[in-house]
Amino acid sequence: MFIKILLTVVFLAIMVAVGVYSRKQASSVDGFVLGGRAVGGWLTAFAFGTSYFSAVVFVGYAGQFGWKYGLSSAWIGVGNAVIGSLLAWIVLGRRTKLMTQAINSRTMPDFFGTRYQSRGLRTIASIIAFVFLIPYTAGVYKGISALFEMGFGIPYEYCVIIMAVLTAVYVILGGYRATALNDFIQGIIMLFGIVTIIAAVLAQKGGLVEAVNQMAAIPSDTNPTQNGLLADIWGPDPWNLLGVVILTSLGTWGLPQMVGKFYSITDEAAIHRGTVISTVFAFIVAGGCYFLGGFGRLFGTPPTLPNGRLDFDSIVPSMLQTLPDVLIALVVLLVLSASMSTLASLVLTSSSTMTLDLIYPDKTTQAGEVEGGEIDDSVAEKIERRKVVIMRVLIVFFIVISLMIALNPPTFIAQLMGISWGALAGAFLAPFMLGLYWRGTTTASVWVCFIWGVGITVVNMLLGNPVSPINCGAIAMLGGFVVVPLVSLVTPKLSRQFVDSIFDSYKK
Repeated sequence: MFIKILLTVVFLAIMVAVGVYSRKQASSVDGFVLGGRAVGGWLTAFAFGTSYFSAVVFVGYAGQFGWKYGLSSAWIGVGNAVIGSLLAWIVLGRRTKLMTQAINSRTMPDFFGTRYQSRGLRTIASIIAFVFLIPYTAGVYKGISALFEMGFGIPYEYCVIIMAVLTAVYVILGGYRATALNDFIQGIIMLFGIVTIIAAVLAQKGGLVEAVNQMAAIPSDTNPTQNGLLADIWGPDPWNLLGVVILTSLGTWGLPQMVGKFYSITDEAAIHRGTVISTVFAFIVAGGCYFLGGFGRLFGTPPTLPNGRLDFDSIVPSMLQTLPDVLIALVVLLVLSASMSTLASLVLTSSSTMTLDLIYPDKTTQAGEVEGGEIDDSVAEKIERRKVVIMRVLIVFFIVISLMIALNPPTFIAQLMGISWGALAGAFLAPFMLGLYWRGTTTASVWVCFIWGVGITVVNMLLGNPVSPINCGAIAMLGGFVVVPLVSLVTPKLSRQFVDSIFDSYKK
């Protein structure tokens, strides 16, 4: 216990120290939200990866989908690396950086408002982001607390409160720069931790070959008469597995806290470096998490919840509880690293969106200019400082709301994520990506896609999830690529001169 407590205290002290170190660079809005748009490829790649993979993946997804699909669940990690990281950087990285800089966009709702010349889009997008980032955050809390309870014996409620307070401290102090620096430290821990934990867990079952043979002898739930499906390359249910791959991989393309990483990167050379680093990181971390979860059935059946369903969120903790104390301490740091980085990204995204897109929708510049006229430089500086203060207050507000949900979570981690990712990516992915590439995307098509993405997710939830939140989220995302082009073909186009002017940013 002493070792576990010591390592955790040292880790948390470093996180807070980074926040203190970065506070001078968080005095302006651009510094607080984007790190001054001067964050390098390494830091951005680790920020992208650590925001992507949290306790939600390590505890919730790896446990639930490893139980359902066996070793084939590793395909989810491969999809996360290839689609969610490699292709995301290639398709979105450069264009997002250049266009958002050209239109002075700091958030995804700001992008929609400026790119499609609609303040209403900006307002609604910010509300959607704020509302649907909350269940995501609650899922992060729930995942880390399950590991803390296993490793330290601390009640769930105390775990989520401690993590929330410490994350708030370093984000409020240092903003995005502190978050990115901490993400780099946390990413190193995640890389080392996942490799070590996989080796230790498999060693308990006689090594990799013996563990795979044991998995092959277990019948799957979908076909109890046939052994070997849980060790098969495609698994017992490849079509539902594909839905999970789509949601968890393509979904990152439409999430404000993920796309925002491309706003802050320094230049195109850093984007090229970040592409490679982020992909390798995802292969190791995501692939390792799902590969580990695929062996969950070797460690017994998880307990049953009051509603009679298996407690999938307890699978990974049960796999780890017999490890030596030093390794359990490493597990706790691994999941704490993953979760705090994701939580920091979520609260920073939510607070900046509410401040810049709802409370202060007019943009000020260093020259004292504001949409609709000019103001004195000193007034502009005061407004900028006030925005940073409000963002810091909203970080606390957002953490408190998500904490209340986390203390009484309505469902499994995976379902919380499905609802959040489905609504956000279903509403934002298609209009954001097509807005970067297609001059013909119209304002009306974005409105319809917002209604489509949020509507299908909410209706499915109100009906009791007749379609699983995972598959519903995948349908919402893919459907947007049908909705936006069809509506754009029959609705008024934006000014050709305006569209050409923002697309000229790619010629730099």
